[in-house]
Amino acid sequence: DDGVMPQTREAINHARAANIPIIVAVNKIDKEDADPDRVLLQLSEMGLNPEKWGGDTLTVEVSAIKRTNLDELLETINLVAELQELKADTTLPAEGVVIEAERDKGKGPVATVLVQSGTLRIGDNILIGAVSGRVRALIDDHGNRVDTAGPSTPVEVLGFNEVPHAGDLFEVIPDDKQFKQRVAAEQNKEREQRFAKKAAPGLISEKESQDFYLILKADTQGSLEAVSNAILQLATEEVAVNILHAGTGDISESDVMLSSANDAVIIGFNVKAEPGAHRMIVDQNIRVKLYDVIYHITEDAEKMMLGLLAPEQEEELTGKAEVRQLFSVGKKVIAGCYIIEGKVHRNGIAKVIRGKQEIFTGNLDQLKRFKDDVKEVQQGYECGISFDKFNELQEGDIIENYVLKEIQRTSLT
Repeated sequence: DDGVMPQTREAINHARAANIPIIVAVNKIDKEDADPDRVLLQLSEMGLNPEKWGGDTLTVEVSAIKRTNLDELLETINLVAELQELKADTTLPAEGVVIEAERDKGKGPVATVLVQSGTLRIGDNILIGAVSGRVRALIDDHGNRVDTAGPSTPVEVLGFNEVPHAGDLFEVIPDDKQFKQRVAAEQNKEREQRFAKKAAPGLISEKESQDFYLILKADTQGSLEAVSNAILQLATEEVAVNILHAGTGDISESDVMLSSANDAVIIGFNVKAEPGAHRMIVDQNIRVKLYDVIYHITEDAEKMMLGLLAPEQEEELTGKAEVRQLFSVGKKVIAGCYIIEGKVHRNGIAKVIRGKQEIFTGNLDQLKRFKDDVKEVQQGYECGISFDKFNELQEGDIIENYVLKEIQRTSLT
């Protein structure tokens, strides 16, 4: 009844990119207003001409709720698989792809994987990028614990040290020594990549740039491109924009998992969160921002990027003292001073001014009233001041006292 949805178009594009056969299941034919021919027409407009209309795309009209024609769908899938002559060697170490991944409160890091070749077994050394582990348990799609999982089998795997990323490939490495070497190599590779991302090439200063990680979801591809371009234009030498994923359709559970693994902000334009994703967002306290005006997105994105930057520090003059007498105590020179303006703070920064020239900047070593150490001295009072590594004071010098004040950045430029 909904026709060809945006996520269906996305799935078709993925299948075409992978150069694999497409079988279309036209669902919800049990509804009174069901119009399968409208769906077939939309498919033909995308270049998928149904076989019943003389094309080469296999279609099956089904009802998942009433289980109508599900046997026919399975037969069609088996037929295509037979024609493809798909084969796999079950004696080899398993390889495949991560479909979903999460951190379960009771199970720890969990990944649902699809075994594409070989056989996955309990006790196998498994590597997914820089994430590794030993298979502690295998749970099939019915919730039953199994000892092995062969080709084309989806299975939940327990035993990882961290949560892997959905979409990453996995492999089993039987030899323990080789496994440890590969784990170390992958972890080093990940560290180098992180360092490379943070480096700010071409900058004269040695400051590291900050990364603003985000995931973008929008209702249409056009909206997605507009939002993406608007945010990318905010990037500066200090803050790099790193879009981990951009796609159309509502925010999914895989989007939330990707956000959780990378501490990324999810930005949605004219979309909402799927029910399962919404529960995960609440449980994991994921940062999600939903909008219907692009200008509001860029405003908030700039604020979030500014929040990644350290505040600027500004010197604030708090007081001035005039040197009136000098006393030598061992190797140290103590200046007898009179506060002529404001307050002088013990923990402040001091600048020694002679005439109109600044001759020293540093921290106070001592601030005394008579024989007592004090934290501050106000205008109109006398005090003793000394520096740790500066003994070249002269009578008539002015000691300016400053404190550092943090100012939050208000602009990325």
